[in-house]
Amino acid sequence: MLQLFREISQNRELIWALALKDLRVRYKRSVLGFLWALLNPLFMMVILTVVFSVFMRLAIDHYAVFLLVAILPWTFFSQALSYSVESIVGNGELLKKLYIQKSVFPIAAVLANLINFLLSLIPLIFLLLVLRFPFYWTWLYLPFPLICLIAFTLGFGFFCAAINVFFRDVAHIVQIVLSGWFYCSPIIYSQDFIPLKYSFFYHLNPMVFILNGFRMSIYYGKLPTIQSAAMSLVCGLVFLVLGYLVFRRYQDSFVYYL
Repeated sequence: MLQLFREISQNRELIWALALKDLRVRYKRSVLGFLWALLNPLFMMVILTVVFSVFMRLAIDHYAVFLLVAILPWTFFSQALSYSVESIVGNGELLKKLYIQKSVFPIAAVLANLINFLLSLIPLIFLLLVLRFPFYWTWLYLPFPLICLIAFTLGFGFFCAAINVFFRDVAHIVQIVLSGWFYCSPIIYSQDFIPLKYSFFYHLNPMVFILNGFRMSIYYGKLPTIQSAAMSLVCGLVFLVLGYLVFRRYQDSFVYYL
């Protein structure tokens, strides 16, 4: 892992430039530009709130807040992973011409979406103010699940980016997996919704622990259990280490398949 931190430190200016370039290209010729980073999760929240609190009548107070505190980190994860998967293949021509540390591309993809995520906190704060929802002291805990989420996303991104170089189907498979993963994670419902007999299998999903950290600290005003926090950290670090090792193992052969 020291090698990864060394690569980030040595290439921090390039990573920052690539992340900003990614954001500029993403919103190029868009009238609203960066406002889409705020509007996308807000629109999704409105639609899901109407469906599940009005039509399906889930008995959850302040369902819009309940929903948004999980949608925002999920959106960061899903978008960062989607961009990371294509990060090496999408920069294939550049890698053929110049020697660049290949890890900078998945890292820049995650960083660009992290900026989007931080911007998307604005509608969350606005919603809390409008609904007069309390701001709990447990907001101070948020950096911990965020770090776990970044580590988990980056590790998964490294792995998928590497495999996608050899098997281009991976990018399409990831989108299908993310669609199902969304409904297998505690986003539109609480963990209590899961029957006890399925609890073990449900908790094999790493996002259960990570999203729980965000929801507990913002919505419930409580800290997650030590076990939940520990699992968040373990999932993040394990995926980061494994993903980076796979990426590093095959990165020298990427250029032959681009």
